[in-house]
Amino acid sequence: MVATLVLNSSNIIDNGNNNTLVYSFPSSVQFPNHEIAVQQISMYYAWENINPAPLANNTFTYRWTSGVTTTTYSVVIPRGLYEIIDINNYLQFVFIKNGTYLIDAGGQNVYYAEFLVNPNRYAIQINTFPVPTTLPTGFTVPVADPASGSAGFVGFPTATFNPALSIGSNLNKILGFTTPIPFTTPLNSGVGTNLSFLSNVAPQVQPNSSVYVSISNISNKYSSPTSVIYSITPNVNFGEQIRDTPPQFAWNKLLHGTYNEIRVTFLGIDFQPLTILDPNMTIVLVIKDTKDI
Repeated sequence: MVATLVLNSSNIIDNGNNNTLVYSFPSSVQFPNHEIAVQQISMYYAWENINPAPLANNTFTYRWTSGVTTTTYSVVIPRGLYEIIDINNYLQFVFIKNGTYLIDAGGQNVYYAEFLVNPNRYAIQINTFPVPTTLPTGFTVPVADPASGSAGFVGFPTATFNPALSIGSNLNKILGFTTPIPFTTPLNSGVGTNLSFLSNVAPQVQPNSSVYVSISNISNKYSSPTSVIYSITPNVNFGEQIRDTPPQFAWNKLLHGTYNEIRVTFLGIDFQPLTILDPNMTIVLVIKDTKDI
């Protein structure tokens, strides 16, 4: 005999993270010789790659000199799912807000640091550029805009400099660096010239590129943790629906005993419960009695 269990948003435990679903049986059932497998999972790609917790990878700082005074600006990226271009766009937004940019003769904003994807090197490239000591020909300085909260230009330095960047803990992994980047890095060692710095490992733009499916009361001695029986890898854009149907059932033995419920938990790459933004999901499980085979 094969039984089908269907779990959806109504089965989600109210913990604020949409990562645990519980199927409660109408009455206690015994599973003396039973196995369970995933038949289908439908859910939305709705987990972040940048947030203050648990990833703690949403901060970095930069330094800007006006006159002879150097100011360190903190950048806190709002939680969400970001590509490298989005992180760069947010850096530009902060430059505008802090008044650390200029406007060229064509009316385009000129920024003095950037994050870019270097596809040929499979790396992230950080570039910084020298800030002039006087207004270049044809350029203008930004003016304060109280409506948007942006500052006017903070002022020119006495001596040219490149903005110094310090990449916070864990954000370095998204940008492809093995360790956090301090202000003393070679990236910040030049003056009056364009500087470029390539990441030294493959960027982990999405720390949770795969999601593990954990089911309670599983006897899977070859897995650690023993409750993991399946994994999902998003093949859609953020916010789109994932439809995952395994080509064949991967049966896992249920521990012998009496059951009141089956619990399904989605885990991140570190095997910790994952925070999922969208609760709309459907998980179909199948249970079979091996004595019937």
